[in-house]
Amino acid sequence: MMQPRYFLPAGLLGAAALLLARPAAAQQPADFGAALARYHQHDLYEKLYLHLDRPLYLSGELLWFKIYAVEGTRNRPLPLSQVAYVEVLDASQRPVLQTKVALREAAGHGSLQLPATLASGRYTVRAYTRWMRNFDADYFFRTSITVVNTFVPGGAAGADSAARRQPDLQVFPEGGQLVEGLPTRLGVKFTGPDGRGLAGDGVIINERSQPVARFRTGPFGMGRVEFTPHSGGRYLAIMGPPEWPRITCVLPAAQAQGYVLRLDAASPQQLCLTVAASPGAAPDVYVLGHARQQIFLARLLPLQNGRTELLLDRASLPPGVLHFTAFTAGGQPVAERLFFQRPPAGLQLAATPEQPRYGERTDVALNLTAADAAGRPRPASLSVAVYRLDTLMASVPAPADISAALWLGSELRGEVENAGYYLQATAAAEEAADNLMLTQGWRRFRWAEVLAGSPPPRPYAPELHGHLVQARVLHSGTGAPAAGVAAFLAAPSRYPRLYNALSQPDGHVQFELKEFQGPNRLVLQTDPRRDSTYRFELLSPFAPPPAPARPAAPLVLTEAYRAILSQRHLQVQTQSAYFRALLEPRPFRPADSLAFFGVGGERFRLDDYTRFKTMEDVMREYVPGVLVRRRGNGYHFRVLDDITRSTFQADPLVLLDGVPIFDLNAVMRLDPLLVQRLEVVKGLYLQGPLLYSGIVSYSTYRGNLAGYTPAARALVQDYEGLQWEREFYVPRYATAADRHSRRADLRHLLYWNPAATTAADGRGQLRFSTGDEPGRYLVVVQGLTADGLSGSSTSYLEVQPTGLSQRP
Repeated sequence: MMQPRYFLPAGLLGAAALLLARPAAAQQPADFGAALARYHQHDLYEKLYLHLDRPLYLSGELLWFKIYAVEGTRNRPLPLSQVAYVEVLDASQRPVLQTKVALREAAGHGSLQLPATLASGRYTVRAYTRWMRNFDADYFFRTSITVVNTFVPGGAAGADSAARRQPDLQVFPEGGQLVEGLPTRLGVKFTGPDGRGLAGDGVIINERSQPVARFRTGPFGMGRVEFTPHSGGRYLAIMGPPEWPRITCVLPAAQAQGYVLRLDAASPQQLCLTVAASPGAAPDVYVLGHARQQIFLARLLPLQNGRTELLLDRASLPPGVLHFTAFTAGGQPVAERLFFQRPPAGLQLAATPEQPRYGERTDVALNLTAADAAGRPRPASLSVAVYRLDTLMASVPAPADISAALWLGSELRGEVENAGYYLQATAAAEEAADNLMLTQGWRRFRWAEVLAGSPPPRPYAPELHGHLVQARVLHSGTGAPAAGVAAFLAAPSRYPRLYNALSQPDGHVQFELKEFQGPNRLVLQTDPRRDSTYRFELLSPFAPPPAPARPAAPLVLTEAYRAILSQRHLQVQTQSAYFRALLEPRPFRPADSLAFFGVGGERFRLDDYTRFKTMEDVMREYVPGVLVRRRGNGYHFRVLDDITRSTFQADPLVLLDGVPIFDLNAVMRLDPLLVQRLEVVKGLYLQGPLLYSGIVSYSTYRGNLAGYTPAARALVQDYEGLQWEREFYVPRYATAADRHSRRADLRHLLYWNPAATTAADGRGQLRFSTGDEPGRYLVVVQGLTADGLSGSSTSYLEVQPTGLSQRP
């Protein structure tokens, strides 16, 4: 008797298909679709994509990048987080560079100076927001770069030996498990020492060393094989490439009871989803399909003879990575399968030089166009890189472009080799994509959380307005968390910025810092007049390093690269000598120079008055709104309240360059000649959870506390704010003298622009100049529209030698 086969036509994949079809007499299970919908309502899906200027660098060069922030459902720009974290990780997954970058209107850009001491090798650039830290770190943006250190003979990559690195073989049962007596498909992945896929032949053997199935890996080292595990069987997959010892992988043990989920192409227009169950399984199985927080399938499928099938119309499936999950009637997920539906054509970009060839030190006009698949012009946010192609650059793989990363790479665990290949409209690419889903698919949430009805508490709130600094308040003696303690954070400057918070039961405090950029010195303290037994522990804003991955093969540089490495070394040193100062980051100037309390009721520029030798004389003679009292060995201030015309009976908040000073004797010891201005807030001031009896704020000329040292119990620590911006420098050769200058222009990266755009007519133009390096240059343009169309393009321009420059 044949198993039941069900056909789901296109019209049923709408809202009606989201209802679980249940017989009236059946036991009512959890509404999986509704649970997933509720979960996603409280679980915003955020992604980042970084366009790097090149895939290969020399130690000492600048790495430039643009950040695109999108929401994962439709890949539209998402102006949620205002800060992105960018790291460069070495082969051991330890960060060698870290920075914080401001995001404005869902985009940001920055740069990283690669140290001249950075060893040759392959590194990982990863990026994430604070909100993304609530989820698996595999969801962060990741891409690989290659760094070559030309200061070390041979570009030594470290002490790891290539002999210790061998190929790796992994096997993945379709649906998630092997079940005794049920035919099962296995995805196979075979990678070399460098992590790249290898083609080869393999065999599966049983516990008696008898072959039960043979397989072959093809593009990117992936393949598939089918066999039926038997009761008590133990199986081993083996590959033996000629240049390596035999590589083996133990297959997971087959379960006595379970389910197998299978997905096949029934025709070019249909998919066939099959669920098979071992004898004794429940009579029904529920299948849920979803993609990027959108449910497109929810069906009850009766099993007959332990098997059922469902036909799906491909034209009705959403694009991207689709998840099919099978549940028992009791709500237990038992099998899952991923499928990649190639997305429709996205943003069509073109970058066309006005001339195919240019001479040295001449102006280039690059015309940009952006349109949708129908040819309609589109305004878009773009990033453009122009760099010289050479044999060294050709030896490294190109990173995934924005479309491949958003549609595919961001939905899968680990890095996808040549992700753009899977977006091609070919049968080979479709087969390779399905093998990829078998071997590298994953989901970004756990079904236990979904079926609970709502996501668990997320400890990392998004940074909606500025950088969040976190710390813990601890008891000095025991190290135990201190709850309900008023904490103050300040960064000394000429523009007072003070933040406060009350510590939570676990001792955590959080401060939201606005316009906080560049190197700073943070001062964290409590009010010692209430309790002086607390200390602070500043928490890193960066995510913990990922677990060490399988060691990567060292970078091998042969003699064939000697000439190009010598040339590149000269380029880097010349650029550093001539243009280093022009590439230094620009210090940030805050848009709002007012103090956090606005304008004080009384303001005094001390240079406008006769200078006194002591601060006590200044306060008594010039500041009528503050009464100075001395009791015993201590000074006290009493601020006059303009509203009640009375005097506050408690000391005000006293600030020096924004840092609270609780010992007013220290204020009186300040040198008045170092203080530029004094402001007084004459009234109650509420800031966050704290109420102040007025404010007295001193500002020095340099914003450096003028020699004042915070109390020993305060935590004073250097802290890097959001990255100062660098501007990519392009020389202009407007005159004959400029074109014949003896200053060498050996730019390898000819041009970088992270803020290019096309207008409403889909057009834009960029202008820059060539340098002294003839050759072929690659023009890379990537971009995104407001409604989520992404795209990229590459073109070329030639620079021919003209002998204009007079090199030294």
